[in-house]
Amino acid sequence: MNFDEIIDRRHSHCMKWDMMQALYGVSPDAGLAMWVADMDFRTAPAITEALKAEVEHGVHGYFGDDTDHYAAVQTWMRTRHHWEVDPQWIFTTHGLVAGVALCLQAFTQPHDGVILFTPVYHAFARTIKANGREVIESPLVMRNGLYEMDLDALAKQLKGHETMVILCSPHNPGGRVWSVAELQALADFCLEHHLLLVSDEIHHDLVFAPAKHTVMPLVAPAIRDQLIMLTATTKTFNIAGGLTGNAIIENLQLRKKFQAALMASGSSPNRFGVLVSTAAYQHGAAWLDELLPYLDANRRLLDEGINALKGFVSMPMESTYLAWVDCKETGLSPQQVIDKVQKEAGIAASHGASFGKGGEGFLRFNFATPRSRIEQAVERLQHVFA
Repeated sequence: MNFDEIIDRRHSHCMKWDMMQALYGVSPDAGLAMWVADMDFRTAPAITEALKAEVEHGVHGYFGDDTDHYAAVQTWMRTRHHWEVDPQWIFTTHGLVAGVALCLQAFTQPHDGVILFTPVYHAFARTIKANGREVIESPLVMRNGLYEMDLDALAKQLKGHETMVILCSPHNPGGRVWSVAELQALADFCLEHHLLLVSDEIHHDLVFAPAKHTVMPLVAPAIRDQLIMLTATTKTFNIAGGLTGNAIIENLQLRKKFQAALMASGSSPNRFGVLVSTAAYQHGAAWLDELLPYLDANRRLLDEGINALKGFVSMPMESTYLAWVDCKETGLSPQQVIDKVQKEAGIAASHGASFGKGGEGFLRFNFATPRSRIEQAVERLQHVFA
């Protein structure tokens, strides 16, 4: 694959490029889109071929027969993550934010407390609030330049109405690949405090060596009876427009509750999303293996350029394609930094405060774009903050 190819995504109903003027005041004609988490690369050829076959077939009715899709999920989880999944455990959702919403509706009640380790993906808090539940923020602590969960502080914070923890694993925006010991500690915490654990692992295929991701069910077998796994092809293969994810639930009683919530939502699988997800897991591994070194080189280039700026620190990334940059020591206010990045450098980057407590003073930069754009971004930032 030629990941260096510049693909003009403007005027293609592309959120990343066609919305950045409205949201960030950055022109798509002269600016760089480095905010929302999708990639500026063509997806795996097998995915495009699957879509072409569907278009040529010409009849696009309701999707049915999940056999191939579930088998593809099984094979991928076995070969890439050493996890054996039973097809009966799998539910198809309209993306993972919808999956989170279904978990809230299936397993919690209005006003229940739902714990997030912040800063974290902003859609979690938005969805929790929209469902009438209370967001409980457990701020991550910084040790040796990386985030860690502070479960002792969280234990003291509990009021008794908390029923669920939503974990982002690997972590967005910090890029942490949680260690087995950290995940075991969280599993023990959830068991002790009778908390359901929702593990959103949408980034678990985007990990940079030597880091190694471990799926939550392999960490502590006892947690499986109160665990909901959320996985997807969408981040890995740049097919977020397909709005298709998986909720994988081993416990029968939890499956029944989730099935009831799914039925109540009135949703059914997106035909195109399931077809491309199946093709991704069946035939996309070689493409992914080419992508990861390219992303890793982009990561190193961006980090080197940002860390050369006075007062800027890019958190060492173990996964994802999202650089998390601490701007608090620049001597400028968060808004001043944002204004210089957007108005002077012409870069649209995600604002740290939107990720919850601890995100203030940070910016998130998406580096899943051709390398020439990373070089441009570094040049612009170095010019503006020289």
